[in-house]
Amino acid sequence: MAHSSEQRFWCQGVLRYVLAFLCVCSVGYIVGPTLFWHLKEKSRAQASCPSCVCNCFYETDFLLPPGLANSTYSDCGKNDPDVNEELEKDIVALLSEEIALQKIVSNDTLERSWALTMDTKRASLHYQKEAEKCNAGVETCEEARERAEAELREELKLTALWEKRARELWWQDSEREFT
Repeated sequence: MAHSSEQRFWCQGVLRYVLAFLCVCSVGYIVGPTLFWHLKEKSRAQASCPSCVCNCFYETDFLLPPGLANSTYSDCGKNDPDVNEELEKDIVALLSEEIALQKIVSNDTLERSWALTMDTKRASLHYQKEAEKCNAGVETCEEARERAEAELREELKLTALWEKRARELWWQDSEREFT
């Protein structure tokens, strides 16, 4: 039973929507966990940030004269080793560390790009070889078809020649007499 063109168009449309839905689901399956992981890391980083250990403002500071109250701020952060380490680093060291990290990232990206380029070249060569094989097969088939056509023409000529000779000798086709 043949389907009408309207039913076929409807089936193709449904198939396209199903394939699009599957593609979207696949992308969500692949990309979703990494996005969730990044959001989870950000929320964990915000939630796990320790409170400042330094007690720079004491309850009694508002009772002290202004000159003495400022002296307590000079002690701020001396008990926290992380703060001390960051304060000891100078700007040049921080910038050189940032440049080194950027070099590592760019080298990593470059290596990944080279690997993808090489994979693409390999795939391209493979498909090119397959296309050449296919073209050779098509050429072989075309040559065989041309030979078969030439042989058929020769056979038809020979058949016509023999039929002509038979008719000259008063041959009649017995199948044609009954119909």
